[in-house]
Amino acid sequence: MREKILTFIEKNSRIDLEELAIILGVDKASVMNELEAMEKERIICGYHTLIDWDKAGIEKVTALIEVRVTPQRGMGFDKVAERIYNYPEVNSVYLISGGFDFMVTIEGKTLREVSQFVSDKLSPLDAVLSTKTNFILKKYKDHGTVMAEPAKDERIMMF
Repeated sequence: MREKILTFIEKNSRIDLEELAIILGVDKASVMNELEAMEKERIICGYHTLIDWDKAGIEKVTALIEVRVTPQRGMGFDKVAERIYNYPEVNSVYLISGGFDFMVTIEGKTLREVSQFVSDKLSPLDAVLSTKTNFILKKYKDHGTVMAEPAKDERIMMF
């Protein structure tokens, strides 16, 4: 039952619990108890709302920053990641494979604000060797949700 609950709430965290219980063929109390248990176990780490900031008319700049590091003795990747994710500007930090060690996502109001974070706070960290900043220009799909407007078929119907 856990996997099914997680699958449904990952797509829609606001799903009506009564409706979810009916879909799963169990009672609402069972669903609520399972959700509560998964929250306590930190399987469910939070609930988020996906917002199209462009449509809201609010300027936001999102950057994906690739970071190459040299973990210091006794400090490992986890400690370096902790130093990075403790900055309030940082939305996420992932250990990745490939030419870089971490993928860091941040949001700011302007390109300059994001660039300043990278140059003033992230790059000077002792373990950081190099960074590569990629700015998101347009979101087509985010967290499984299509953000782009569907293309309109402008062909003329012929009978």
